[in-house]
Amino acid sequence: MQKIFDIPRHLLVEEELMQPGMTSCQGCAAPISMKIALKALGERTVVVIPACCFAVFVGGYPYSSLKVPIIHCPFETSAVVASGAAAALDVRGEKDVVVMVWAGDGGTFDIGLQALSGAAERNENILFVCYDNEAYMNTGIQRSSATPMGAWTTTTPAGSIKEESKKDIEQIMLAHHISYMATASVAYPDDLYRKFKKARQITGMKFIHLLSACPPGWRIDPANTIQVMRMATQSNVFPIYEVRKWRFSKDSERFEEDWEYTINVFPERKIPVETYLKSQGRFGLITDEMIDDTQKRVDRKWHELVQKQDKRISP
Repeated sequence: MQKIFDIPRHLLVEEELMQPGMTSCQGCAAPISMKIALKALGERTVVVIPACCFAVFVGGYPYSSLKVPIIHCPFETSAVVASGAAAALDVRGEKDVVVMVWAGDGGTFDIGLQALSGAAERNENILFVCYDNEAYMNTGIQRSSATPMGAWTTTTPAGSIKEESKKDIEQIMLAHHISYMATASVAYPDDLYRKFKKARQITGMKFIHLLSACPPGWRIDPANTIQVMRMATQSNVFPIYEVRKWRFSKDSERFEEDWEYTINVFPERKIPVETYLKSQGRFGLITDEMIDDTQKRVDRKWHELVQKQDKRISP
């Protein structure tokens, strides 16, 4: 088997807060991501989970795969529930507990967006994580607004594959002036661990966008999960970066905000977008025009991201 990366030592020695026995599909990236996230956050963590794949295979507290408290909630309410839990913990003086939402793309991009927007606008002291498998996988692989152009789903079948581009949730969250926004992938576990560790120390709204491969929905071999996710970053389809908001004083009366962009992973060997897309059966019917359009949009976004990093001004 091809060696994809070396496992950082701290990911082996940190306490395990996720137990074996989950009923997730083989090759699912979400449990691996959660395992690393909890190593970074520690046992003083409350996890809020709306309707999604993870809600099914994690089980209910205390009979769950996680050794931390879990709050299951309706699809659209995760950000509100987390905000209430954070407020209650604050009143109790338990300020060292982090409240983390763990939602799929349906509960983030679509059904949960209204509550998420409200929490972001209020700058609630929560960590909202979207594990993005780019469709409603739990209920049968239906399209979401996170589904990429050209992808097959059960609601965009042969003859009517998705023609719309994926919603830019990262820019939507940054438009709310939140404290911290980052992308991450389990294909780069050390980076993922560091970002959760960092988010724990930041007060205010934090949003982490995780790419999360779904072998049944993406039509890939479960053994290739990490390799395909790494290709997403090597093609710049899913760049790995973070944005920190700083608020600093210009004088005694005026304050200014500045966003510090940091690209965490530069492609070691940039590959064409087509190579990434053709690695997945769900793009089997994508047209050449869609591939060209996707390549242009990916190149444009990467160019803009590099410019934002180069122009950053730290306070």
